[in-house]
Amino acid sequence: MATRVFVLLGTKKGVFILESDAARQTWSLRGPFCETWPINHAIADPMTGTIHAAGGNEWFGPAVWKSVDFGRTWTHSSEGLAYPANDDAIKSVWSLGARGTRLYAGVQPAGLFVSDDGGQSWSHIAGLRAHPTAPHWQPGGAGLILHSIVVHPDDPDQVWAGISAAGVFHTADGGATWTPRNTGTRCDFLPEGERYPAFGQCVHCIVMAPGMPNRLYQQNHCGMYRSDDGGLHWDSIEPGLPSSFGFPAVAHPRDPSTVFMLPLNGDTAGRYVPGGQAAVWRTRDGGNRWQALREGLPQNNAFFGVLRQAMAVDRLHPAGVYAGTNTGTLFASADEGERWTTIATHLPPILSVETLVADG
Repeated sequence: MATRVFVLLGTKKGVFILESDAARQTWSLRGPFCETWPINHAIADPMTGTIHAAGGNEWFGPAVWKSVDFGRTWTHSSEGLAYPANDDAIKSVWSLGARGTRLYAGVQPAGLFVSDDGGQSWSHIAGLRAHPTAPHWQPGGAGLILHSIVVHPDDPDQVWAGISAAGVFHTADGGATWTPRNTGTRCDFLPEGERYPAFGQCVHCIVMAPGMPNRLYQQNHCGMYRSDDGGLHWDSIEPGLPSSFGFPAVAHPRDPSTVFMLPLNGDTAGRYVPGGQAAVWRTRDGGNRWQALREGLPQNNAFFGVLRQAMAVDRLHPAGVYAGTNTGTLFASADEGERWTTIATHLPPILSVETLVADG
């Protein structure tokens, strides 16, 4: 049975899809899809192959696109993607999360919606915006966005949401109530003595370790962190990294102690790879030690960044790792980051990268 590997790219001008076989040596490119709408995040159901793509802007409005034939044809729906009358207008859908047949959508301004009919209609999970801290949430550089959705693999009532710049919030009752989970993450941009608030952190990305639902990794505006208790407490794991600032982090598909990230040089220093030399950084021991992986990546005059949803892994052995830049280049490694190749160039700015492995 032939294995097909897909890399799904959300870009400022639609979805692009790259396809290869299990060797991952040669790739074909298709797109742009979704009528070249801005697409912030595209994901795929590993069981059915259905692709969902989240996007929109203030001109188009928010919508989630859907393809059931690996991107050949698409439909989209915005039914229910709205707050109550007299509340804020939704500018776009920023992120997607899934568990089984349930689909979640994070939007701007920050809120969470759910669909149980494959993305055709949506319902607002009102408990999050009803949290007493919500009136005090402040936008990050991209606005007030809900960009990370992590769903517990065994308990559908547990969801973690990352909001810039409000922090990490968790629900244990399907979204009726939420609690901040930010203890130990700092806000360097606040005055001395106020840098560890209960909320207000500019979280950039949260991911869950495979097989260990209580182990979470977080790339923050101010540091890299790990939690082993579902976010109740966070410990800094940034020593050994060239910067405390970056956007993406991705967990290995099988090893809970292996994580990949791509630091940038700082929030006010240009937000590009440090020294103009690209590297993906990997830990094999939960963040105690880090290794720079550079072979095949540009080491001179590289001034690109990689955004919060623009890194991914596949589930093959060894795992593939993919990083898309805000200058439209996609780098890939078929050996867990040891060696890199460029598999796409001259694309629109890449906003998200996800993978799908289909057998047959």
